[in-house]
Amino acid sequence: MHEASLVTALFDQVDRSIAPHPGAIVHRVFVRVGELAGVEPELLRLAYDTLREGRTCAGAAIELVSEPAEWQCRACALPIPRGEVLRCPRCEGEARLVRGGEVFLDRLELEVPDV
Repeated sequence: MHEASLVTALFDQVDRSIAPHPGAIVHRVFVRVGELAGVEPELLRLAYDTLREGRTCAGAAIELVSEPAEWQCRACALPIPRGEVLRCPRCEGEARLVRGGEVFLDRLELEVPDV
């Protein structure tokens, strides 16, 4: 289950993000999961819940936001609609995935003492 390694990397990113705020309490972790990222959202949630004890976000809930896949022409940047053929209808250029292929930390909800 590679979701466990993704969650471990997520915890490390959370730690780096809150390091400038000593004593910060993480209440919620928002993660964007791309449609084509190769990640099963429920397994990611399970890995998070299983591995978060003892981490800076041990008491934080995780919010997963699904991001649909979007393509764009490499040559002319025209958005390419979903379909079997990922070719530009204008110039026949090759499509490239511009959204929906990644998993990333979107934002954190924190309580920061004495700001």
